[in-house]
Amino acid sequence: MENTQQSDNQALEPGQAAAKAAVLAECDKLAAGGVTFVAVHFDGCGGSGATEGVKCYDSECYTWGEHEPVKHNASHLQEHFETLVPFGYENDCGGFGDVVLDVAARKITVERNDRFEDYTTTTYDL
Repeated sequence: MENTQQSDNQALEPGQAAAKAAVLAECDKLAAGGVTFVAVHFDGCGGSGATEGVKCYDSECYTWGEHEPVKHNASHLQEHFETLVPFGYENDCGGFGDVVLDVAARKITVERNDRFEDYTTTTYDL
C-alpha cells in the first residue's frame, strides 16, 4: 500500500526548512557537474539506524541499488540530507528509505518504508 503525502501541506521544522533550502541552492552546481539525482539511503530497526553517505547519480531516474553513483563530491550536503531523514524510522521493527534530490526538477522526495510484524492464527479441532 502506498501512502503519498503532498509536502506543500506539511509544515517543515525550521531546521528542515533550512536544510531543504541549502540542498536546493546547490542544484545549479550539481547540474553543471552532470548530476541528475543526489540521494541518501537510511535503514534501521530496534532503536538504531544508519544513514549512508550522500551519493550522486547521472541516471534518468533514481531507485536505490539500481544505478552506480558518479564521482562527484557532495559530502558538504550530508548534514542537510540527514536533517531531512524522517524522525523515528529506526524504532520498533524499523524502516528504510531514501531522501532524493531531483536536480532538474529542484524537488526533494522522501520515501519511507515502515516495517511491521504480522501474524495469522489458525484454530482447529482434532
